[in-house]
Amino acid sequence: MPFLGQDWRSPGQSWVKTEEGWKKTTTDDTNNNVSPERFCKAEEEDCFSKENLLRSLNYDMAAKKRKKDLMNNNSKVPCESKTRRRDDCVHINFHREKWIYVHKGSTKERHGYCTLGEAFNRLDFCSAIKDTRRFNYVVRLLELIAKSQLPALSGVAQKNYMNILERVVQKVLDDQQNLRPIKELLQTLYVSLCSLVQDMGKSVLVGNINIWVHRMENIMQWHQQLDNIQIKRPTSTGMTLTDLPAGLQLNIMQCLTDGRDLVSLGQVCPELGTLTEDRLLWKKLCQYHFTDRQIRKRLMVCDKGHLEWKKMYFKLSRCYPRREQYSDTLHLCTHCHILFWKDTSHPCTANNPESCTTSLSPQDFINLFNF
Repeated sequence: MPFLGQDWRSPGQSWVKTEEGWKKTTTDDTNNNVSPERFCKAEEEDCFSKENLLRSLNYDMAAKKRKKDLMNNNSKVPCESKTRRRDDCVHINFHREKWIYVHKGSTKERHGYCTLGEAFNRLDFCSAIKDTRRFNYVVRLLELIAKSQLPALSGVAQKNYMNILERVVQKVLDDQQNLRPIKELLQTLYVSLCSLVQDMGKSVLVGNINIWVHRMENIMQWHQQLDNIQIKRPTSTGMTLTDLPAGLQLNIMQCLTDGRDLVSLGQVCPELGTLTEDRLLWKKLCQYHFTDRQIRKRLMVCDKGHLEWKKMYFKLSRCYPRREQYSDTLHLCTHCHILFWKDTSHPCTANNPESCTTSLSPQDFINLFNF
């Protein structure tokens, strides 16, 4: 037989916090025994507990959002870090590998394919621009992306691209080196953005049109800063290039792979200008960048019957791509299909990993993601 007793949820009863603890009273007892001050105090404590509960719920949601933003924040240098938030005092550890698996189709293990934006975020380009061996490689890659791959970048990849570009500009302003390649990169990026925003419409690029307009203003500001840079002469009074014998000066000039650098060097002083007009110097430069067949198609002979190697070089540069050579590049493991930098290890399962590694030029890197 069930127990028939007074239900604790029945009307007329309530719980009031007293000095001795919580006490169950009726409405009459509450009106007779509990003072108004104590009743108000209990109400305030009840409201305070509710506020604490809501604050803790909002706090947990904010902590989860901060953790998610931290994991998705690709604008910072990818590294293994340990971050402590003062608000919640929670230690967040995450590790990001400096390689990426390039997959172009769905398998039993993976679904989908790797995109250019994903590869651009995962690889360590922020540290690469600090390395002299990789600087020109990254700049060339940024230029190729600016020419044709901007619509393929996601919102996070675009932010990462602009942050890396800003660091490149700041490095050039600090070191006062590689001015011309960076100016050409900014000019190429600005022209591409103008054509995408004005001619093709704002729907081509991911993001708000106002964000891209603001980025274009930053590009113009960086270009102006590079134009106003004044190269400082070294204060030391040691030996300079002009103090060396003419033979050593020519040997140093032969290490330059860009004819525009030779022209700029010849404008320093008349002595260097005479050496930069050496026909053998320009002949080796043409043979380095172009094939014999390409050279035979663009032969230019002067009145004295000699070949104009200097003019031929600039004519060939307008007709054919020049040879690209970098001290360090990205590598692709053909065995496990992992893209990585040469000095970073990757989990390769091949017996001889070095035999499966191929070097990638900036254009080869772009071609990997042309599906």
